[in-house]
Amino acid sequence: MLTSVGFGRHCLLLLIAGCVPLHDAFAQDAGACAVQRPVINFNRWHEDWGVLADPCLPRKPFDQLKYVALSDDGISYLSFGAGLRERMEVNNSALFGIGGGRPATYVLQRAQLHGDLRLGEHVQAFLQLEDARPFRKDAVSPVDKDQLDVEQAFVTVTGQHASGTFKARVGRQEMAFDLQRFVSVRDGPNVRQAFDALWADWESGQWRTIGYLTRPVQNRAATDFDDTSNSRLTFNGIRLERKHVGPGDLSAYYSRYSRDGAKFLDASGDERRDVVDVRYAINTDRIDWDVEIMGQGGRVGSKTISAWALGSLGGYTFADRAWKPRLGLQLDMASGDRHPGDGQVGTFSPLFPNGYYFTLAGFTGYSNLIHVKPSLTIRPSSTLTVLAALGLQWRATTADAVYAQGSAAVPGTAGRGDRWTGAYGQLRADWSINPNLVASVEAVHFQVGDTIRQAGGRNGDYLGVELKFGW
Repeated sequence: MLTSVGFGRHCLLLLIAGCVPLHDAFAQDAGACAVQRPVINFNRWHEDWGVLADPCLPRKPFDQLKYVALSDDGISYLSFGAGLRERMEVNNSALFGIGGGRPATYVLQRAQLHGDLRLGEHVQAFLQLEDARPFRKDAVSPVDKDQLDVEQAFVTVTGQHASGTFKARVGRQEMAFDLQRFVSVRDGPNVRQAFDALWADWESGQWRTIGYLTRPVQNRAATDFDDTSNSRLTFNGIRLERKHVGPGDLSAYYSRYSRDGAKFLDASGDERRDVVDVRYAINTDRIDWDVEIMGQGGRVGSKTISAWALGSLGGYTFADRAWKPRLGLQLDMASGDRHPGDGQVGTFSPLFPNGYYFTLAGFTGYSNLIHVKPSLTIRPSSTLTVLAALGLQWRATTADAVYAQGSAAVPGTAGRGDRWTGAYGQLRADWSINPNLVASVEAVHFQVGDTIRQAGGRNGDYLGVELKFGW
């Protein structure tokens, strides 16, 4: 089944967290068969179609392409898959209408095709092509368009040992951590984020250790197959994960983010940002809670970095009530630069954010921010999820700007006005039509505060209608 983008109690949304599929929505009737068909996964290379070697599984059209046996024992095989996402967006005020932003109606299309080769139990080779294009969109950004190119192309080698499992993956690949607040696949926008990387992890018992050396992929849209490693940006680090720490799971990582020629409102030059992140998450039948804290140090040119962020969300689900209502509360905070000119950069960098963390409208970004969002989620059926939410936003400091997506400062807001940024209402519905098709609708109204209004901005309205197909 195609991964749901609904706000279930186990995740905030697919755009943020890579939410698990709604297995109960289209459960397979296994009968006498001990295996089930895979569901369409957020990361397609996680799918194991080797189960089709079992003759007891009922066959569906084109299964001869989902499983092409390469060995008599059925362990080695080749599998093909595809995905298509079509989204119509209506946005009446990009960047709150400042700088000539006009109302716009356009379509974003993302098509993907992949092949997954399994050679025995230890080797996997995965290739995925992606073509992302906007239609009738005037202001086209790098996250809107990337005509036919290689999104992922990697080889994974897995080794099983008595004390654990070692895995090494080399090549172009997607990577994401936790709820994807700061390291994300960027599924919300049209072009997903990939990395040319070496990834290695060791898993033993409740522990997992991960190391990564990466260059983020620089997406270009001039010709086909022109994407390349970003020679001016690297992201390297090490991560530790521990399951069952008390009632939840604990993870932490250190990364070095290096970018040449960085520009901030109060600094410019080569950026060397040290990142320390800790996250703890609990998920039960009724209670879910996730809190993540990140600290950042280092330098931008001759100036030092001192920035931080906090992200948290939690909820309580009335699992024994009709429609399983969930009451949720989200709190996010990110530092801004309190004293321009003091030789210190306090603006938090969200690194590789989802881009649409708060809403699909993407009016604001994760810098110089205080964000409070109560919500109510209901599930009228196993295939339908509906969310209603109210978001309240302030700046952490008035000395710094209001920030939009891409860490873009809203013109005329730095050092002016008060802390109040504005409030928004959000209504979203997700319908899992069948195991391969999901439909989503989201509406957002953002009521701006005086600071944005005095800078020439206006209220924002957004409507997104999306169909996502996976095979």
